[in-house]
Amino acid sequence: MVEGRIVKVSGPLVIAEGMRNANMFDVVRVGDAKLIGEIIEIHKDRASIQVYEETAGIGRGDKVVSTGAPLSVELGPGLIESIYDGIQRPLNAMFSLYGPNIIKGIDLPALNREKFWHFEASAKPGDSLVGGDVYGSVAESPAVLHKIMLPPTLSGKLVAIASGDYKVTDTVATLETPDGRQVPLTLMQTWPVRRPRPYKEKLPPDIPMITGQRSIDSFFPIAKGGTACVPGPFGSGKTVVQHQIAKWSDVDIVVYVGCGERGNEMTDVLREFPELRDPRSGEPLMKRTVLIANTSDMPVAAREASIYTGITIAEYFRDMGYSVAVIADSSSRWAEALREMSGRLEEMPGEEGYPAYLASRLAQFYERAGRVITLGQEEREGAVAAIGAVSPPGGDLSEPVTQATLRIVKVFWGLDAALAYRRHFPAINWLNSYSLYRDRLDPWFTSCVSEKWSARIGEMMRILQLESELDEIVKLVGMDALSPSDRMTLEIARSIREDYLQQDAFDPGDSYTSLEKQTALADLILTFGDKARLAIAKGADVEKIAALPVREKIGRAKSVAENAAPEIFAAILKEAEEQLDALTAREETV
Repeated sequence: MVEGRIVKVSGPLVIAEGMRNANMFDVVRVGDAKLIGEIIEIHKDRASIQVYEETAGIGRGDKVVSTGAPLSVELGPGLIESIYDGIQRPLNAMFSLYGPNIIKGIDLPALNREKFWHFEASAKPGDSLVGGDVYGSVAESPAVLHKIMLPPTLSGKLVAIASGDYKVTDTVATLETPDGRQVPLTLMQTWPVRRPRPYKEKLPPDIPMITGQRSIDSFFPIAKGGTACVPGPFGSGKTVVQHQIAKWSDVDIVVYVGCGERGNEMTDVLREFPELRDPRSGEPLMKRTVLIANTSDMPVAAREASIYTGITIAEYFRDMGYSVAVIADSSSRWAEALREMSGRLEEMPGEEGYPAYLASRLAQFYERAGRVITLGQEEREGAVAAIGAVSPPGGDLSEPVTQATLRIVKVFWGLDAALAYRRHFPAINWLNSYSLYRDRLDPWFTSCVSEKWSARIGEMMRILQLESELDEIVKLVGMDALSPSDRMTLEIARSIREDYLQQDAFDPGDSYTSLEKQTALADLILTFGDKARLAIAKGADVEKIAALPVREKIGRAKSVAENAAPEIFAAILKEAEEQLDALTAREETV
């Protein structure tokens, strides 16, 4: 145990001397209140410590004691439905013991030490195990079977194991290692947050993560194990997009990290997630969710640890063979913590005061995403997708955090304030956004959804881009300068925007759209457009086509229930043909 004395306090930064034998990233206890801190720099016998709690009252000469261990998280039954702060202290337990205010120096275990879990052994004495092998399970929630795995650093032969009811610290099995040591195995393990959990092999991102959001799945898809960012100004709908992804995406576990967002936004998450129903199981969404709530009024340094805490928990569930989504809201607030500590350390600032290593720290987070073959003798496939919100000041996407993030992630869902103010949800700008997974995922969509998928999506994007060009002409010389064909293009583009891309998060029929329904809806809109162009070639008027009664039915088609969609879409298309034929016949008669 290394003990030192404080020589300087500067906000969340504490400098202590006498720490020569301490290690980088060791957790320390600061002062009489035993505040939690982490060593981030060592110069000779002086250590710079990032303190994760309010340092008021700490002064020169106060004691600093190193625990000799890095900042780690507890992994085991009890994670699901839990709400933690940035360093994995259980907020529910803190509230019940100490009330609504977080008291300095609280040291509570992340996992409940008193609760009993029913452990069902799947291995037997005499079995040889390697790191990552599953030797039992706990039914943690109706939606999650918690697999109890051998820590990655261990291997050996099982000496004893027994099913039964245990606390997380009870010994459920005994392992004999190759050097003859008897190692007790419990339901929990710990892992340093800054060290990625190992795996056997990383797989290519060629399977999409289906979100049910048409603008994402169709135009800018994300792969399982992929990375994405959602930048946008205040009020553009970042939180709503993340809630929709958390609720509807086809992942097994959601880890929602609030790293420095306003308290009212995290309060919304804490209130809504227990009430939202998981569409797959019918249980509350919290039954497969872990929340890390580190709000903007909590100590700034704790934001920096929060995303590492979240991604480590996600990797643990990935190792069980689950698909996990980590949603970080927002990395801009996390970067502010880096800037704060960099300034306190008197480092040479980079652009806009952010540290020069901002991009590398962001990369350390996003590179831990991926679809992998996990450790263990039984082959399992798991995935962690990392989705980070970015809150650029004033919506300026040229600022350092956004630009550094865009150089790392493969999907950019750029939110547009103008679209948000027009009540267009999700406000993803189809002209600025992109997905670098499109080419890899197209074969999957073609084989598993529809052979026409790529062609239909490409055609819709072409029409929207053409609309942008035609809008410039209209602004200069007016609508009358356009040919009937170009005016029809604008009508089809409006239908794509309003009837396909715009989605109502509170409409039961429109909140989630399956890939089959997305294909059918795209077919309906584009087929109507093709038939309308034929009618124009025969002399039909664009305004009369736009005013046809069937246009309203096409606009409402997105809210049709999934099971009724094929029949209703066919009826709408037949009605459209009849109305266009009748309109063409009248024009030819005239």
